[in-house]
Amino acid sequence: MSNSDGDQTTTAKRKQTDSLTWALTRKKTDSDDPSKEKLNRVLTFFDLTALCTGSTLGCGVYVLAGAVAKSIAGPAVVLSFAIAAVVSAFSGLCYAEFAGRVPKAGSAYIYSYVAVGEFTAFVIGWNLLIEHLIGTAAMAKAMSNYCDSLLGDPQRRYMTEYFPIHISFLADYPDLAAFVVIVVISLLVAWGVRESSLTNNIFTALNLITICIVIVTGFYKANYSNWSIPKSEIPPEAKGGEGGFLPFGWVGVAAGAAKCFYGFVGFDSIATTGEETKNPKRDIPLAIVAALFLSTIAYCGVATVLTLMWPYYLQDPHAPLRALYENLNMPTLKIIVSVGAIFALCTSLLGAIFPLPRILYAMASDGLIFKFLSNINATTKTPLISTIICGVFAGTLSALFNLEQLIDMASIGTLQAYTIVCICVLILRYTDNSPSIHDNTVKSKGITVFTWLNLSNAKVPNSDTQYVSRALIFIFSVCTFVFAISLANMESHHGNTRNILIIINVTSLLVLLVTLFMLGRLPTAVEDLSFKVPLVPIIPCLSIVLNVYLMMELEYKTWIRFIVGLISGLLIYLFYGIGHSLEGNKQKIQLNTIQMNPKLSS
Repeated sequence: MSNSDGDQTTTAKRKQTDSLTWALTRKKTDSDDPSKEKLNRVLTFFDLTALCTGSTLGCGVYVLAGAVAKSIAGPAVVLSFAIAAVVSAFSGLCYAEFAGRVPKAGSAYIYSYVAVGEFTAFVIGWNLLIEHLIGTAAMAKAMSNYCDSLLGDPQRRYMTEYFPIHISFLADYPDLAAFVVIVVISLLVAWGVRESSLTNNIFTALNLITICIVIVTGFYKANYSNWSIPKSEIPPEAKGGEGGFLPFGWVGVAAGAAKCFYGFVGFDSIATTGEETKNPKRDIPLAIVAALFLSTIAYCGVATVLTLMWPYYLQDPHAPLRALYENLNMPTLKIIVSVGAIFALCTSLLGAIFPLPRILYAMASDGLIFKFLSNINATTKTPLISTIICGVFAGTLSALFNLEQLIDMASIGTLQAYTIVCICVLILRYTDNSPSIHDNTVKSKGITVFTWLNLSNAKVPNSDTQYVSRALIFIFSVCTFVFAISLANMESHHGNTRNILIIINVTSLLVLLVTLFMLGRLPTAVEDLSFKVPLVPIIPCLSIVLNVYLMMELEYKTWIRFIVGLISGLLIYLFYGIGHSLEGNKQKIQLNTIQMNPKLSS
């Protein structure tokens, strides 16, 4: 290659480097700094399963089940938990595949950065930060409400009288107890991963014992007529809907599933521990599956006995199990369950805050957010500054918002992050990543209609099938939003509007099915992974549809809060992250080297 040709190549590459498109789609390469302080690899499969189970089984068991049963789903809260479990399981499988691909700290953020691109990675990372910040605040709020209820509501009465908050979108009073609890748990997490993991294991064991006691005693004291209470027996002031097993209809089941989904958000916490796990490629996927299985059994079991032992419309939304055993005159079990609930909520709080500093650490190490957040303390071997900052922010949110607002905000951030993860899995499966294969009989032929309608010789993706797959994934994603919006609004409209929504719903569903069929006819990448999502593209696509539908079941105020949080993150990326990106600066240095030595561009 001549110098003039090399200069032209360098100029073209320089233009590409300076473009916004290049900045948004650049991928992370292996750029570990051997001099940088590393996280401590001490976690085993048992530790991960306990951490995931502990972070999941907390607010959902001891608070959320009663609140959803009382006014949203009735006894059908069992179905709400089951639906939420299925949605979480599909997303969990996609997380497990990502964890096997890139076993580093940072959860889906780092996975998508390596495999998809920087902008997608930042959006996922920021959503995960929102999810865990608000999730931590919700756990602390639930624990504060529970303890306050046990003591006769002294904080609520005092703070409401002397320090009320008269703002519609905030809590009734500042919750100082929740703030203090978060700060204390943050200090425990900052102390060291081994110490916090040991504490978590003990608390999780106590939590599981308590849940087993609740389920066993619940079936012993079950009154099956509580699942078929007629409307005539429900007091008007109770607002118990139509009675029976489905007092609020299937709309209530779907709305309940959107809230119950919050109970399963803890499983992705262990996906952030890739650099602290002894065997991350094997242990993280297995721990995700095991924890989801245990959590589903526990949630459905507790929801079943809770609504069988006591009428759904009389449930206590703040401390349902404590109130249940008090009403049944079982003081010993009331004390056991109350103590177990406190330990469980502590465990969930620890599991919720555990991933936060690690996501910050990963994003700050890459230069996408402020660099000082990536500092590792030499003594504790943990991101100390990030942990304390996360604790203060989460504590502030917990003090200012009520539990229902926090749960809705955590759910929408989680659902969007899970949706993007599922889309990324689809993109990766249909990516042409085998340029080293020289056998033309193995490579796929050009994509044609014949490929989809008939059996073909396609074995692995090529550039044509990759392009078509991404177009189909885009069409599927857009139609999913159309389908979910029309389905979620169908019950609240009548007449011509309802008929129009039905037509839109059926049309978008047909497009989804055709797109899914066409994706299924395309070849997928042959990869040696420790875990792969089965039945691609069915499971990722079904997960996308369910995630988006549950998002549409949340109220518009939740969307407003979420959009404000997302925009604030995008502003940080546009004004700081793009210019300070470690990967971007490294690639610019490589291009400068090529400019100085044009022979390298050949």
